[in-house]
Amino acid sequence: MSGPIRHIVMWRLRGETPEERSAARLKVKTLFEGLKGRIDGLTHIEVGMDVSAVDYACDVVLLSEFTDQAALSAYADHPEHLRVREALGDLRIGRFQVDYPIKETGA
Repeated sequence: MSGPIRHIVMWRLRGETPEERSAARLKVKTLFEGLKGRIDGLTHIEVGMDVSAVDYACDVVLLSEFTDQAALSAYADHPEHLRVREALGDLRIGRFQVDYPIKETGA
């Protein structure tokens, strides 16, 4: 597969109280947004925190885009990404992922 690829990950986070869950959401957002400009091939990164409060919702969503599949594969083992994963530890209790090619628009 060549061309740009979108990588979306959603997490459910640990936290006994609404305050703990809110702090966990903010930590995930801050750490992942800190990757902007630090990883070759990562062209876009956005982190959203759930505001729906429905019981089946995930807490945080990461939407990122890469130049191609090779860049996404390299991201998985990139030291900056591994640093974020380590900093989050066992904060994440559920993880869902979708990767798909981004269709070029125009012509």
